[in-house]
Amino acid sequence: MKTLVHGLMAFLATLTMGAAMAADLPLGPGDVLKVSVYGSPDLTLETRVSEGGNISYPLIGQVPVAGLSAAAAEKKIASMLEAGNFVKKPQVNVIVTAVQSQQVAVLGQVNRPGRYPIEGKRSLIDLLAMAGGINGEGGDRLSLIRTRDGKTTREEIDVIEMVRNGQLNKDYVLSGNDVLYVERAPKFYIYGEVQRPGAFRLERSMTVVQALSAGGGLSMRGTERGLVIKRRDADGKIRLIDAKQDDLLQVDDVVFVKESWF
Repeated sequence: MKTLVHGLMAFLATLTMGAAMAADLPLGPGDVLKVSVYGSPDLTLETRVSEGGNISYPLIGQVPVAGLSAAAAEKKIASMLEAGNFVKKPQVNVIVTAVQSQQVAVLGQVNRPGRYPIEGKRSLIDLLAMAGGINGEGGDRLSLIRTRDGKTTREEIDVIEMVRNGQLNKDYVLSGNDVLYVERAPKFYIYGEVQRPGAFRLERSMTVVQALSAGGGLSMRGTERGLVIKRRDADGKIRLIDAKQDDLLQVDDVVFVKESWF
């Protein structure tokens, strides 16, 4: 019984914290508000913030609320009601029932791409978790696109390094309209005398011998003395490199395994 009570208390605390966090966010188009005035049930209204940033409220008409917190919206509505002599010393309560304006887009190689509302402080890792994490095709790097003070920036973040090294300064707190894009994992290609030629995920610090393993190993006619890497240089030209087993592969390398003549 105690465990059940404690669980219910924790759940209610979470709901209360979520509501408090939503109340601190600036209101914007699409947000749904429930507005009430103590002692005036006829003034209870659930409404959505328009694209212009307003709500239509009884007696006072259009009220600009975009950019205000819920508390500031309460004061604004109260002042307009009092200024119009509609209600004396009104006690206005504004509850945000749905947050639509403060959303982050999580795109690319995640399990549940889409737009996610941010109620309170949500970090990069929080949003990745909400999107179901990185899928099997996803790489270790993601792009964070943000607009601040009219300037749009893009930063590439290595998630694995951030977690391994505890670089929590890279776990940024996100804001509405931020975009997370998870890149597709880099690949290499292997063909010739291997069991399973094709394209494979390029792991960190992957060597030629590991690439051979990913391709199922040599075929009956293959030889490790006939390994060639085809690599595109900065000018776009293909270079042929005689490869050794411990050579490191690069993104989009093509490994060719020659046929043994013996």
